[in-house]
Amino acid sequence: MNILNLERTPATLAVLTLSVLLAGCSFAPAHQRPDVSLPAQWSTVQNPSDVSAVSAAASLQWQSFVTDDTLRGLVTQSLANNRNLRQTLLDVEAARATYRVERADRLPAVGLQGNGARQRTPADLSSTGSSQVQSSYQAGIGLAAFELDLWGRVRSLSDAALQEFLATEEAARSVQISLVSEVIQAYVTRDGALHRLSLTSSTLKAREAGLTLIKHRREAGAATALEYQDALGLAAQARAEQASVERQVRQASHALGLLVGDAAVALPDSPSTATLLVQDIAVGAPSELLNYRPDIKAAEHRLQARNASIGAARAAFFPRISLTGLFGSSSAELSDLFSGGQRAWSFTPQIHLPIFDGGRNRANLELATLRRDSAVAAYEGTVQTAFREVADALAATDTLRREESAREQLAQSGMESLRLAEARWRAGVDSQLRYLDAQRSDFSNRLSLIETSTQRQIALATLFTVLGGGWTQPVQETAPSSAAAAG
Repeated sequence: MNILNLERTPATLAVLTLSVLLAGCSFAPAHQRPDVSLPAQWSTVQNPSDVSAVSAAASLQWQSFVTDDTLRGLVTQSLANNRNLRQTLLDVEAARATYRVERADRLPAVGLQGNGARQRTPADLSSTGSSQVQSSYQAGIGLAAFELDLWGRVRSLSDAALQEFLATEEAARSVQISLVSEVIQAYVTRDGALHRLSLTSSTLKAREAGLTLIKHRREAGAATALEYQDALGLAAQARAEQASVERQVRQASHALGLLVGDAAVALPDSPSTATLLVQDIAVGAPSELLNYRPDIKAAEHRLQARNASIGAARAAFFPRISLTGLFGSSSAELSDLFSGGQRAWSFTPQIHLPIFDGGRNRANLELATLRRDSAVAAYEGTVQTAFREVADALAATDTLRREESAREQLAQSGMESLRLAEARWRAGVDSQLRYLDAQRSDFSNRLSLIETSTQRQIALATLFTVLGGGWTQPVQETAPSSAAAAG
């Protein structure tokens, strides 16, 4: 049916006008996710089939990733008390309020209005030839400058505010995941320091006992001054290492206190005897980062906000129509304002058509376009950075796993060498220098094993974080549902 052939009755015109007012149009560019080239799989994953049966990091809750009850409690406490996270969540609420303000402009603002005026007219200006004092009073329900959003300007501004709110929400989720990772890494670092402290303390006791024995042997003429100095040096080395590790334990405790928001938080005094984290994580495909990394999702929401801003800038070139009205009572005397027969109404439509603005609208459109292009570049950079972070974390976990295995073999070999060297020394086959050298190598090997194991646990926590794991969120979040939640 051709709309031009419709009968132009008042009812038809009213329906058409209402349809135009409700539907409107939008000049915002359609959002398309930028095409960022990513490989089909991670090159550092040697056996993808081996990890396919393990829970993917993106769907693995941090409560399941953390297997230690004490660490799990610290993470929960940090999410409740951390000051930086609290500030970030307040920023989310501020963005939510901003969106609600912009969304309110899409609906007419109706309120009670009242005003009064008294005016004296001089005699030479009065029609009666004498001075007059005139009064007028009005009260009623008013509609204040409601803009008919024919070109989608107000809706584009509202959509831009919505996308900024969603971007801020994703940024807050990223801060939460980072906080979980920081708490895990600080706890793992402290636990590794406790392991080194335990090893150093036991080694120091053994070396001090050996030093006492060497001292007695030297007094008896059975040991040389060189052997005594070597034993003295080994004891001093263990003593210095103990002081260094104690410093690391204290500093890690202070870091945990800051992260959980309690400087006096209770922490274990002995190292853990069980694993703290899940040791195997499925990494999924690189493209899954686009759906699970909150920083990538935030960058995409900002890009959508810039597209909406372009729509608002384009709509500024077209006429702007606003409505102002009042329905109520009007009277020259305040006492008669609500008397019968005083009903009054006013309706004031206004239209503004830009003709010359010094290039303001064109500059605003150019600015909005440039900001959109900048958001595209920021999105692509965020994706590339995320890919590099995951690739680095995979390389770290893979090499540290193999390094830890090699250092375990080295530590076992060193312990066996120490046992044989001690037996040969006590049997008089070898000198004490060989035995002291074996002690030095064994201590160094065991410290290196603890350090490598700690680094691997930290690398696992980093991998879990950069894959976007830790939170159960919908893969695709639509604007209408988010708008309803924001309301």
